[in-house]
Amino acid sequence: MKFESYWLDSTPAFSQACQGPLEGKADVVVIGAGFTGLSAALTLARRGASVVVVDAGRVAGEASGRNGGHCNNGIAHDFTALAAAQGIERARAIYHAFDAGVDALETIVREERIDCDFTRGGKLKLAAKPQHYESLARACEVLRREVDPDVEMVPASGIRDEVDSDEFFGGMIQKKSAQLHMGKFAAGLASAAVARGAKIFESAAVTRFERIGGDRYRLSTPRGTIEAAQVLVATGASRSGPLGWFRRRIVPIGSFIVVTEPLDVALLNRIAPRRRSYVTTRHVGNYFRTTADHRLLFGGRTRFTMSNARSDEACGQLLRAAMQKVFPALKDTRIDYCWGGLVDLTVDRLPRAGQKDGLYYSMGYSGHGVQMSVYMGRVMADVMAGRDQDNIWKGAAWNAIPGHFGDPWFLPFVGAYYRLQDYLH
Repeated sequence: MKFESYWLDSTPAFSQACQGPLEGKADVVVIGAGFTGLSAALTLARRGASVVVVDAGRVAGEASGRNGGHCNNGIAHDFTALAAAQGIERARAIYHAFDAGVDALETIVREERIDCDFTRGGKLKLAAKPQHYESLARACEVLRREVDPDVEMVPASGIRDEVDSDEFFGGMIQKKSAQLHMGKFAAGLASAAVARGAKIFESAAVTRFERIGGDRYRLSTPRGTIEAAQVLVATGASRSGPLGWFRRRIVPIGSFIVVTEPLDVALLNRIAPRRRSYVTTRHVGNYFRTTADHRLLFGGRTRFTMSNARSDEACGQLLRAAMQKVFPALKDTRIDYCWGGLVDLTVDRLPRAGQKDGLYYSMGYSGHGVQMSVYMGRVMADVMAGRDQDNIWKGAAWNAIPGHFGDPWFLPFVGAYYRLQDYLH
């Protein structure tokens, strides 16, 4: 079993990163070579800007290359509750922004001819309890009426046509959702940005940045120093660099994944015949999907902790047990990959994007970053050009989390709370 991301291990390493020193000037420096940064770099470079992307590690080495490969439309929130809190028009705008994220990703795949196993099979949210199905049915009715006529319910009597398991009591399908190979997409996106003139520097953690001359910035890294007219911070839950203002507003929470050995196609056709993206309704629940090479990917927040070698291995054992409970037919199946990654969670689980002291930023995707990061990279390119009408997060309050200075000491308490909610509800 390999303790590394299946997505990254099954994709050739990106070979077009710059090898020389970081120096000179650029119109824009992007901090972070994940999907947000790469999408912004591609968009800006297409428009003729000189763009440099710097990353503390490798292209898509963190959340963009360590997630579950779901590209889901809609939102994780209860739409009725979101509308009550923010108004029906804003709730619709948020829902449609996530839809637009899936469309934006598909457009890039098509325009840049990225071979990344992109398919639209829909997402099935699986009711883990009978009362959860009732809640999903009410939510489905509201969504159909207000924002998405394409959602539909799968009753308990029909769930076996979707998932061969005794663990679920029906579910709700959101048909626009998609899935893809994260590593292949990241490599293709980075190559497309380089083809348009962007430069990417790996192993170039920003150690210092300062404002010079009022409207320019100087960024220092172990590989050199560069000046820029504009800077986009696209670091997600990164623990690297002098970005304390952002870290105080982000909860870095671990999400963990295992991937099986290649399975017999007949077995996959039995346990997941529709090949959708699947997620359960529990707070401490699971998500899963198949891969193009006939594996089952199975993930979840089994422990509320940071990702590290010890946590990844412990969570892998819990995930193996959970997978076998859902699919007893996989009792003797070998696990080939096990890894973890950090989710950049905000308190309200909604992204944030805008400007802070002259620095542009977009992050806080809260476990739904595949589609939103690609979309917001394009949006932030517009924002940096003075067109911010598509940034629906503009002006949203983003207060520091009391008592949080970057080290999430409170995660075990959060986990205990959500486990209690799952027990009670």
